[in-house]
Amino acid sequence: MIELVEVSKRYAGDAASWAVRQLSLTVADGELVALVGESGSGKTTLLKMVNRLIEPDHGEVRIAGRDVRGEDPVALRRTIGYVIQHAGLLPHLSVSDNVAMVPWLLGWGRGDIDRRVDELLALVGLSPAEYRARFPDQLSGGQRQRVGVARALAARPQVVLLDEPFGALDPITRVALQRELARIHRELALTTILVTHDMVEALTLADRVVVMCRGELRQVATPHEMVTAPADEYVARLVDVVRDQGRQLQALAASERTERPAPVQEDGDGG
Repeated sequence: MIELVEVSKRYAGDAASWAVRQLSLTVADGELVALVGESGSGKTTLLKMVNRLIEPDHGEVRIAGRDVRGEDPVALRRTIGYVIQHAGLLPHLSVSDNVAMVPWLLGWGRGDIDRRVDELLALVGLSPAEYRARFPDQLSGGQRQRVGVARALAARPQVVLLDEPFGALDPITRVALQRELARIHRELALTTILVTHDMVEALTLADRVVVMCRGELRQVATPHEMVTAPADEYVARLVDVVRDQGRQLQALAASERTERPAPVQEDGDGG
């Protein structure tokens, strides 16, 4: 379980506003929670406070009941999977070595590392024999992101943090990786926080959606609750974006049917 208790963060030089202000949130074991909101709403700041890439000015962050401030930050991060946009792979290392980085730092044996690398590449849909020895510049964007997910899972973390992991991908690859993420999350019973600007992504992937605005929570709800009962006008506008997109597609489909001329039927003469 991840617990954020009255956490606040204000950056130096910006005394007038809080990046995150007195925010409390609990993510249950095995839950996938999506953080959504416009740029600057505090989503990434909140995410990075979980693995101590950013320290809160006030409040507590707990994982499995333990205050993360009592943990060595480097050791803590090795127990938490972390995936960012563009994957962040080291270009001078092979796919295998990128995935193996954390187990190697933790002192795993070579045989255990090799088996884990192959297991994870297969899990994310990449043939180990084909991709193990490749380098990041030999991969497509979607393949690099799959390797990034494999690397995040290498040390068998129970907590995974995802910061816009699919934002730079084309729509077809994006949807394919969203499905892979949902499958992996379920199969491994992960506790996952996903930061995204995409409301459709949040509503279709998450068990609960957290809407943030100016560092504060506007609503925490299941996708069904958020669509049917938005808490305020801001949340309603986010949901309406999704509805508007659906209406536009329906209008285009209806227009196509209306404007297309009916096929001309020729009279047959029976011969």
